[in-house]
Amino acid sequence: MNKQQLFLEEVTRQIQSKEAKRYVANELSYHVKEAKKHLMDRGLTEAEAEEQAVEQMGSPAKLGQQLNKLHKPKVDWLMVSLLAATLFIGFLPLFSPGYMDERHFFIYKSVSVLLGITGAIGIMLLDYRKWQKWGWLFYAIGLLLLVVLRFFVSTTINGMPILRIPPVTIESSMAIPFFFLAWASFFNNERLRVWQFVLLFAIPLYLFFTMPDLANLYIYSMMVFVMSWWSKFSRKAIISIWASAAGILVLLGLICWRFIKVYQFERLLAFLHPEEYPNGAGYFYLRIKEILAKAGWFGNHGGKEHIPGAHTDFVFVSFTYEYGWLFAIALIVILTLLAVRIVTISFKIKDSYGKVLLSGALTLYSVQLVTHIFMAIGLFPIISMSLPFISYGLMPTVLNAVLIGVVLSVYRRKDLIVSHQFLEK
Repeated sequence: MNKQQLFLEEVTRQIQSKEAKRYVANELSYHVKEAKKHLMDRGLTEAEAEEQAVEQMGSPAKLGQQLNKLHKPKVDWLMVSLLAATLFIGFLPLFSPGYMDERHFFIYKSVSVLLGITGAIGIMLLDYRKWQKWGWLFYAIGLLLLVVLRFFVSTTINGMPILRIPPVTIESSMAIPFFFLAWASFFNNERLRVWQFVLLFAIPLYLFFTMPDLANLYIYSMMVFVMSWWSKFSRKAIISIWASAAGILVLLGLICWRFIKVYQFERLLAFLHPEEYPNGAGYFYLRIKEILAKAGWFGNHGGKEHIPGAHTDFVFVSFTYEYGWLFAIALIVILTLLAVRIVTISFKIKDSYGKVLLSGALTLYSVQLVTHIFMAIGLFPIISMSLPFISYGLMPTVLNAVLIGVVLSVYRRKDLIVSHQFLEK
């Protein structure tokens, strides 16, 4: 065993993380090789150059201790605390009238939370950098889910195709996480071309549109376009893509406006002026406004108001009515802090792939949060949109827990790319 190998073994012996051991060994080998080459250029023999290069690195035990401290696996306990708080708060809507009477709701919610916790911890422990080479696999899985639901499933709920594989119900929203991981890989690839981006983006878009699945189409589109800002495309290309998409959207809007049906036109006007359609499309807007007005600061415990979609699409309305605006504002603050924390972490990440992942996670989470809240207070048209962690169901909990797991995975390894700089100091 030569001197370099002995040196590397002594250094890595001080490092606890197996993942960091491999990384540090590769980094140190690179530095020793560069120093050795420089010394040989100055006339030293290979053996002499290797010995001096190793000596220049300093004490292996001391260096190993320093690198062990630097690369000690990190957990963002603030993010973990916020996640735990939101998962706990997610049980509160079940205590509203009509839900705790049915034991099924509580058990199902408990299972969703346990799966969410398991998913977040499991994803955190995985090395996110290995996912980058699996982009096409993630894309294929997401596409396969949509194709099966679109062309081979006849069972529907509210017009949306679903596939029941007890005890799980597969729906189109389950394809979103796979497309999220796929696009993170694609956007971090310098070989991706604009025409390839357009084609890869358009296929899932078409499938979401034809189901029809406007809520997931909206989430998917927002996710991809925000993530594209951190792609390897030039800023000019990205701005051109955004401008072209905006132009196409306006054109489609004009075309749809020309062929819009009376009931669709009324739905649009009902959103803008619900009081003019109190017995039609404006009923839900007025009803929600009325319920929120009755909430008060401390709520109506045991109130008898009927709230449509009280545990899913309008869980914020039922939560506010039951617990009051004081608790509702606290809920918004906690959910918003999760998004703020993701932004804060993103400033600490140097890895380009990690940044793309964080941008996608932030977009997926924030679109759900903002849309649901705005929908509840009448600032956004009513669509099927869950409130992260709070709405009843598997996806609102597990999907968003997995997103937090991705953030924690990136944060856990944020220092594995700085040992190069550390050794040069």
